[in-house]
Amino acid sequence: MSYAVKEIFLTLQGEGVQAGRRAVFIRFSGCNLWSGREEDRATADCNFCDTDFVGMNADGGRFADAEALTAAALRVWEEELERGDQDRFTVLTGGEPLLQVDDALIAALHAADFTIAVETNGTIAAPDGIDWLCVSPKAGTEVVQRSGNELKLVWPQPGLDPSVLEDWDFDHFLVQPMDGPSINDSRIAAIEFVLGHPHWRLSLQTHKLSGLR
Repeated sequence: MSYAVKEIFLTLQGEGVQAGRRAVFIRFSGCNLWSGREEDRATADCNFCDTDFVGMNADGGRFADAEALTAAALRVWEEELERGDQDRFTVLTGGEPLLQVDDALIAALHAADFTIAVETNGTIAAPDGIDWLCVSPKAGTEVVQRSGNELKLVWPQPGLDPSVLEDWDFDHFLVQPMDGPSINDSRIAAIEFVLGHPHWRLSLQTHKLSGLR
């Protein structure tokens, strides 16, 4: 299959347990919880998204097959490397990457020695072979992917009971303040939540604090 990619870029992972790790981000176009159009935000299943995943930027595009997309990821990974290219790491995100990520892409990335992380809303079952799976549930949606490495709860989210999520099969449970006009209030709420619920840890969007993409 072909892949519609919003952008591919080199950065440091900004969120969660893998924060600070050099990574090639592959941001796929499209999402099943919001069209990406502002006029649809108020009625979307996820109305607090802070990411532009519509269309394709100059550093993205449509890739004919898994090998072409993997080759592009390799070129980006090799940027600015002074020596060696070990510990290749890619983050597949969106939008919703599992609308497009398939066995062929996982196999091609592994053949190029990439460790594969995926950030998903959990409404689509993840294929086998993903090395690091982060699920970020959204209130009012049916989450079918209830296992993985990292559960990242954007907070506060009215209508979502964190105690229910604690029964899911994840290695790490993280709370991340919701970005937006009320970020200061969200940060305070997230900190207070973690102080009262030691099963959870605080995750901050360090790429925004550091001025990274």
